Amino acid sequence: MCFSPEASFAGGVIIASIGIFTIKKVHKPSQLVFASIPLFFGIQQIAEGFVWITTPLPEYSYFQKFFTYMFLIMADVLWPLIIPLSILLMEKAKKKIKILKVIFGIGLLLSIYYAYCFWFYVVTPQIMDYHVQYNTDFPKSVAIPAFIVYLFVTITPLFISSIKKMKWLGILMFSSCLLTVVFFTQYLASVWCFFAALISGVIFWILRGSKRMFNLEKLNALKEQIKSLNPL
Repeated sequence: MCFSPEASFAGGVIIASIGIFTIKKVHKPSQLVFASIPLFFGIQQIAEGFVWITTPLPEYSYFQKFFTYMFLIMADVLWPLIIPLSILLMEKAKKKIKILKVIFGIGLLLSIYYAYCFWFYVVTPQIMDYHVQYNTDFPKSVAIPAFIVYLFVTITPLFISSIKKMKWLGILMFSSCLLTVVFFTQYLASVWCFFAALISGVIFWILRGSKRMFNLEKLNALKEQIKSLNPL
């Protein structure tokens, strides 16, 4: 995250708290993965807070490495799986389910690629200009295609979903990515995860609206049932 370790820790705690409230809005098991996203981001931001405070201290290199990989694995290995999976679990339209399954499969391949890179290549965090820069020696020839696929699997499902208001989350995610690419290219992983963490609060709004609609449908169904029992 940008600015300072204090900002990372404070942001992480706040976002994780929103995540807990969001999970409480779940009224269907299929929503649980989607509802867990803010909590996921909150934990990730806290992990980067530890990257901030351990990076300048060589005696804590073990902890720095642990939290660096924790942050990046959440960003690059888990995120391409969580987004398409969470949307897939909630989708009801058969045609869209088929498309989302394909996207999830692509996300799985991408996650395997990044997991391979984290295992065989080196990642070194560096504090520069109030940002964390993650330097890697991943294959450069694959970097841009992998990033394009990353955007595809993490943003496209939000626009495919038939769930009301989901497209707003997609628009915000895409806009934040574009802003990060233009102004914070060197710190892409850190800054975009920060924006995404803040935006994940929209998930609370989406699920709250979904719960209201669910309760309204239950009420209407109950009224219809009562009418059928009392035709007069």
